[in-house]
Amino acid sequence: MKVRVYPSRLFGEVEAPPSKSYTHRAYAAALLADGESILINPLRSRDTEATKNACTLLGAGVREDGRRVLVRGGAFKTPDDVIDVGNSGTTLRFFTAISALAPKGYAILTGDESIRRRPMKPLLEALRSLGVWCRSSRLDGRAPIIVRCGGVDGGEARITGGISSQFISALLYASVRSRRGARIIVDGEPVSRPYIDASLEVLRRFGFRVRREGYALFEVEGCQVGEPCEFRIPGDFGSAAFLLAGGQLTGGEVIVKGLDRSLPQADSAIIEVLRGISCDVEVSGDRVRVRGSGGGCGGEYDLRDSPDLLPVLTVLASRSRGETLIRGVGHARFKESDRIMCVASELRKLGIEVEVLEDGLRIRGRGRIVGGCLLNSHGDHRLFMAFTILAASTERGCLVDGAETAAISYPQFLDHVRRLGLRFEEV
Repeated sequence: MKVRVYPSRLFGEVEAPPSKSYTHRAYAAALLADGESILINPLRSRDTEATKNACTLLGAGVREDGRRVLVRGGAFKTPDDVIDVGNSGTTLRFFTAISALAPKGYAILTGDESIRRRPMKPLLEALRSLGVWCRSSRLDGRAPIIVRCGGVDGGEARITGGISSQFISALLYASVRSRRGARIIVDGEPVSRPYIDASLEVLRRFGFRVRREGYALFEVEGCQVGEPCEFRIPGDFGSAAFLLAGGQLTGGEVIVKGLDRSLPQADSAIIEVLRGISCDVEVSGDRVRVRGSGGGCGGEYDLRDSPDLLPVLTVLASRSRGETLIRGVGHARFKESDRIMCVASELRKLGIEVEVLEDGLRIRGRGRIVGGCLLNSHGDHRLFMAFTILAASTERGCLVDGAETAAISYPQFLDHVRRLGLRFEEV
């Protein structure tokens, strides 16, 4: 579905949607822990529904009660259907590992076309080191994945840190219920480190113990049962980033509330990114306010730990004075799209000078962008949201393709930006 976005200015206040990352992790931890846990305000999106359904297929009892979801975990079963993760890479990685804990039998995991391109070989090799029989059905290291259930033996596994932190998190989650425990060695400096911190924090809240040495070594006790937990899902900085950037790009004023900086969130880096481009940002309690200038200044940014900010930073860079250099996001090529190449191709339609680098982009911004073209999100929810707010700041607006993808992570996105004053129509 396409939306025609007209020049607009964003003003007002909205509540951040619940965190997608914490919703995934809380569901998975509740499945692992013996007893009934309460998840307060989990995100309801296509990605998180895939994780909830995976938990149900693996034996969790799930009941919804308004803004609470009650999850009874600890009693695994062999799934009686294929685990369809849809477009969710987190679900695929986590539950490839966790499904091995089910009783004897097999689990099959697959997803959409994008998911079937995601690299899985490093995780499969590490799981084999822990005694799990698992294979790519096409023998190419990608989904569909077949896992023989029956438990995780444990032992020592090595995993590369340079492709996805989800590999490390998946091993941690499965290892807490392994027979012998696990020693997980990370080769190289891992990307997206705050996501590992988030995984460890959620495991801790649910009573699971992991000893670590930085990001290089994790030692996990085996045969842990965990403890039921009441866990409140914080607001999502990654989704809020698009609204805050919209305030900056359109010269408006936007407040996003419900943001908790006490829990690790990689995308909380958006605050420093906005300050770096000379945006007027005020943080007070759980609220972040942006008073936008419509422009900004260039600079250098390393997004190794927060690659999901790449789309929003590129559109901010498009309207900034001078040059913006973005580094450390080579792993963004393995997301829902090759975000480096796709962003470059679409920004060039707007007359933006973009140089593609091996691990990032160099962007020379323009104070004035005419617009009037079709921007393709390439089936990527974060590209759709980024291009939508950029289109609002152009002189003629733009047609943006891929509105249906917002349901993957932020189903209320179009409702929220409409409430803030963004003018658009579905076509």
